[in-house]
Amino acid sequence: MNILKKVFLLFLFTINLIAGERIITLSPSINEIVFALGNGKDIVANTKFCNFPEESKKIPKIGGYASISLEKMLVAKPTLVLAQDYDNELILNIKKLKLNVKTFKTNNLKSIKNTISSIGMLLKKNEKADELNNGIDNSLENIKNIISNKKILVVISPREDLNKIIYVAGNNLYFNDIIEASGNKNAYVSSSLSQPIVNVEKIIKMNPDVIIMLAPYINERKISHDDMKKPWLGLPINAAKEKMVYIIDKEYAGIPSNRVVNFINDFRNILEDVRSK
Repeated sequence: MNILKKVFLLFLFTINLIAGERIITLSPSINEIVFALGNGKDIVANTKFCNFPEESKKIPKIGGYASISLEKMLVAKPTLVLAQDYDNELILNIKKLKLNVKTFKTNNLKSIKNTISSIGMLLKKNEKADELNNGIDNSLENIKNIISNKKILVVISPREDLNKIIYVAGNNLYFNDIIEASGNKNAYVSSSLSQPIVNVEKIIKMNPDVIIMLAPYINERKISHDDMKKPWLGLPINAAKEKMVYIIDKEYAGIPSNRVVNFINDFRNILEDVRSK
């Protein structure tokens, strides 16, 4: 009997070693990184905004950014919860449930790469994590020396009405890192870590040479690129005078994951277009 018991316990131990983690991802960027590392099959729950890759849409949802259901998390029986560090109260509540939660930063390029490496270590995918980070480094090399010393303004979720609030990329985000890596500079300059909000007068004062608008919703709202650009091209700024106003309508442009490579490639195409004018 003792021998049979030992064999049974050994069997259970072996099964646990073979079985993967049961992962909950609490942000689109973390979700994408786990998939990119090859562990998407281990995700047992994510949020309603985790929609890439396509398989993510079929995974059980436990809420949105500000509406995570702790009850649904418990039902999913995770062995690992992966989250970004922007909601301290949520993380504290998850820890109270005795769940294994890990938090990560994904605001700038360094933190994105660190997050990829850290999750790679957790999931024993170090080599794949290195591959993803090398891809980011290589894409950054490809944007050097195309143009230089241009003031570039990245506008987040632009509106057709310029009299409303305008959100732009500040100096602590990966957009700023990409601009600087290309040998150019962010038209917006501030030491503040808060989300920059500007108005038309501020944009005119900044006088950007290039404007890049991130508008992933533009197609579903059936707004044409020309209609979106029109009010910006009417401003008395260099970007308007030289017709250097661009739109990136891909969702990945605003998600700080391994897919930042895609945004960098789009950014390179814009720089090359600017150079040709």
